[in-house]
Amino acid sequence: METTVFRLEGVTKRYGDLVALDNVSLDVGVNEYVSFLGPSGSGKTTLLRVIAGFETPEVGRVFFEGRDITYQPAHERGIGFVFQNFALFPHLTVIGNVGFGLAHGKTPVAPAEVDRRARKMIDLVGLSGMEDRGVDQISGGQRQRVALARTLAMQPKLVLLDEPLGALDANLRGRMRNELRAIRERLGVTFLHVTGSENEALAMGDRVVVLDRGRIIQSGRSDEVYDTPASPDVAHFLNRFNLFEGRLADARFTGPFGSVAAPVARRSDRDIYAVRYDRMRVLPAQAATDGPALKATFVASEYLGSSIMNFFETADGKVVEMEHHLSLGAPDTYEAKRDYILTWNPDLAIVFGREGR
Repeated sequence: METTVFRLEGVTKRYGDLVALDNVSLDVGVNEYVSFLGPSGSGKTTLLRVIAGFETPEVGRVFFEGRDITYQPAHERGIGFVFQNFALFPHLTVIGNVGFGLAHGKTPVAPAEVDRRARKMIDLVGLSGMEDRGVDQISGGQRQRVALARTLAMQPKLVLLDEPLGALDANLRGRMRNELRAIRERLGVTFLHVTGSENEALAMGDRVVVLDRGRIIQSGRSDEVYDTPASPDVAHFLNRFNLFEGRLADARFTGPFGSVAAPVARRSDRDIYAVRYDRMRVLPAQAATDGPALKATFVASEYLGSSIMNFFETADGKVVEMEHHLSLGAPDTYEAKRDYILTWNPDLAIVFGREGR
């Protein structure tokens, strides 16, 4: 039984002197939800467009269901694409939009079958009763569901989503995350989801693929990427780590917090010490510690619902973040402009450096 739905082999895509994709290879399995994460310009959307057939790579091959589709036109690939702006037809009703691809596709579909499949998809995305409304009469979240239903009505084996939640407010994004996963699981369809949000990528993907400058720099389960970023850049993109520059030598890291043992380090072209926000502790300025000790001034707190973010500033102007999960109890309070000592268990830090392995 085939377990891979599509594969990229050494794909390179250029725009003039800009290398948007640089020798990218990737296998994605049947019924897998893959999140692509990376900064603007990392190649995420170009990757989707190459898979969809909107762009052709200069080098490399694209395979879908065992077929080489590198030069096959987009409309012949059987791959669904949900655009960030939804790309709905404003003059058509909800059901008219959902059934449009079926009614005007290369393979003729009887009107009764178009109506049946369109209504089935509308029910699947929770919009029953809105079939005859215009798309300007429904909310942003509902338009997003119409765009998804239109794609799913074509019965693709692979659905590409280009920042599909970017136009929604925070509340709708949270709800649509759960609905997208539930729909994918019910249909057994593979989803590839591009996002610039680390929270969205980690929450939705069975696997997270991190891109930077046109290359895949890490691929793994959400928890693997979150707990063990492969490089300082991945740790930076996750927006969950304080990163400190320093020097790694003889299994010790020397940074603004002093010198600490670093028996395990990952190979990198930079010496960087990473501490997750929720693994930092705050002590009074005069407290003694036999571990790392970083003097910093408290700036402000931010309430996030399930946690509190505390912001400190070091003498050289670096902002350091400390997260307290409210499930662990009431948070401590800190006085603005007062100095404190930030510390942590060195065993929970991640060290990158030229001496790493």
